[in-house]
Amino acid sequence: MVVRVFHTATALANTLAADVARALRSNPRLVLGLPAGRTPIPLYDELARLHRAGRADFRRARAFNLDEFVGVTAKHAGSYRAFMRRHFFDRINVPKARVDAPRGGARDVERECARYERAIARAGGIDLQILGLGLNGHVGFNEPASALIARTHRARLSLKTRRANAPLFGDRVSAVPREAISVGMATILEARRVVLIATGESKAAAVHQLVEGPVTTRLPASLLQLHPRAEIWIDRDAASRLRGARAAALRRLRRSRRGRSRGRRAAARARGSR
Repeated sequence: MVVRVFHTATALANTLAADVARALRSNPRLVLGLPAGRTPIPLYDELARLHRAGRADFRRARAFNLDEFVGVTAKHAGSYRAFMRRHFFDRINVPKARVDAPRGGARDVERECARYERAIARAGGIDLQILGLGLNGHVGFNEPASALIARTHRARLSLKTRRANAPLFGDRVSAVPREAISVGMATILEARRVVLIATGESKAAAVHQLVEGPVTTRLPASLLQLHPRAEIWIDRDAASRLRGARAAALRRLRRSRRGRSRGRRAAARARGSR
């Protein structure tokens, strides 16, 4: 499992967006698995900018949303489908027919889960799955448990997760659905490449457990340790609780930034003295 530490969340997002753009040029039919949430918004902003600049073409790509709230239709402003339209899909040239998401308003949720799993399989699986990281270590809506459901499934949401999603529902936790549809961990692990992104000090504890702790269903993200091409992209705040070699790498990152800052100040003083 590769861990990459960036100075800032912006640097992380810009680097990953450039990576996705390169992947699209190499494989225009790239199949993407995409998360909602606050963390990937800078990534979607940069991908939209690259598209406007003619450097990212999504016409032949496919996209699968990672999850959705049960009982919430696509027209609901708090739905993840609406979130992804606002922040990404309406800003790029991906055809609507090439974007899929769990239908939270489906009458038969189990049948919808099976449909979504088949849709991913018919697309040939996910080429690049991007993930966020919950405060309790969940990915998608795969919550900590004694056992995890492998495939797309109906998930019960923890109170912590519902609180984190309250801004989508007028900051009222009581309005956040108690259940969701989520792509399962086995489906995620079948993606050809997985990139998990985490930023901010609030994610530091979960990052520490993910990177340096054991594989356990009590921290679903830790299962990424089993993936041959899993990458953990974090900013220095999210990396602040790492130890050992990775902590040393973080210290070098901080020293290099201080060195560049001193160099810029020295250059400015030199120009001012001319």
